[in-house]
Amino acid sequence: MRREPSILHLDLDAFFAAVEQRDKPSLRGRPVVVGGTGGRGVVSTASYEARAFGARSAMPTAEARRLCPPGTAFLGGRFAAYRRTSEVVMALLRELSPLVEPVSIDEAYVDLAAGDHDLSVPGVTALAADLKARIAVATGGVTGSVGIGTSKAVAKIGSELDKPDGLTVVPPGEELAVLHPLPVRALGGVGPATAQRLAQIGVKTIGDLHRLSLVDLTSLVGQAHGAGLYRLARADDDRPVVTDREAKSVSAEETFARDLTDPARLATEIEALAIRVGSRLQRSGTSGRTVTLKVRRYDFSTLTRSQTLAHAVDDPRQIAEIAHRLLGAVDRSGGLRLLGVGVSGLSPYAQGDLFAEPTEVVEPVEVVEPAELLADPEPGPSVVAWYPGQDVVHPDLGSGWVWGSGLNRVTVRFEGPRTTPGPVRTLAADDPDLQPADPPDWTP
Repeated sequence: MRREPSILHLDLDAFFAAVEQRDKPSLRGRPVVVGGTGGRGVVSTASYEARAFGARSAMPTAEARRLCPPGTAFLGGRFAAYRRTSEVVMALLRELSPLVEPVSIDEAYVDLAAGDHDLSVPGVTALAADLKARIAVATGGVTGSVGIGTSKAVAKIGSELDKPDGLTVVPPGEELAVLHPLPVRALGGVGPATAQRLAQIGVKTIGDLHRLSLVDLTSLVGQAHGAGLYRLARADDDRPVVTDREAKSVSAEETFARDLTDPARLATEIEALAIRVGSRLQRSGTSGRTVTLKVRRYDFSTLTRSQTLAHAVDDPRQIAEIAHRLLGAVDRSGGLRLLGVGVSGLSPYAQGDLFAEPTEVVEPVEVVEPAELLADPEPGPSVVAWYPGQDVVHPDLGSGWVWGSGLNRVTVRFEGPRTTPGPVRTLAADDPDLQPADPPDWTP
């Protein structure tokens, strides 16, 4: 533990959706959901306006459509735009310190002790406020929430306490006062299954967890996991900020209160784990070639099965499909105590693979008066695939983004980061004048 609040954690707020709202003026202040737009797609990010209706990351897009009101924009992803904005933010963080640890495309730790800063509580508070203001200017309005504390765990929890656009500094010596009233799910490593097991013995807050002995905790959740939670409940975290950290794999696992034997329940758990892994891969801008299934049997024996593919994947559906096949080759008699799914052999995304099913016919995100539309084009012999949210350019109408497509037509709203909400036009999907484009220039 450090004596000064010298570790900063930045978490950009609803990052993908915020970039979409910045680049598309007509969507500002409106619910926006970014992710797979098909019937089996998964939500990657929901704007705060959409979260008010219950939409959230890793939720099936179909469920988000049921929850959100008409007028919600469901968009495919534009990874080049997200990466460009992330690079601007990471450059600002490196001005503060040479020790910056990116966790994902929208999240990073900074070791302020490695820079020349006043590490008093007023000093780091002023530093963080200035950083937030500079990020908003440099990114064209994207906001981030900042937590600062004496450890990575405290800093990360601090960044979650006042979202969006928040700032929390946890003074040295006050870590337990801040942590103990929070639910146990606020601690990294406490998932739904662990939280349920803890709740069964009356442990609902971090303060409740603090009162458990190390022996009781390790007997409940296992030696390694229990020891880690025991330390975190005491704000005991000495992990350093590691620069240029490169993940070798992304995985998720669940330990069950009772051994599972029901094939339908096991299949559901596989689907949920695949969504968690695929969502993390998409957020970090990576994909992987090797899918691994981990199982722990009723007798505590643990085994893994893997399959290496010809091409890298990030789609939760593909990950789940492979994990189902791997599970089919495992002896499940007697039941399974644990399931895990992981992807390794990671590499950067190909932009076109960011989200699944870009060719689906989607409804427009709002009602347009007929006077705003061009005459309906005659259907052509072939259909060009466009996905909602995609950047396009037209020699006469300018730059815009795909609003919806289907029946060999594409509807485009022509606007950009510095314009007012622009007009909507419907063109033939194979119109040679309409072309995909790079993300718009948002630089102030």
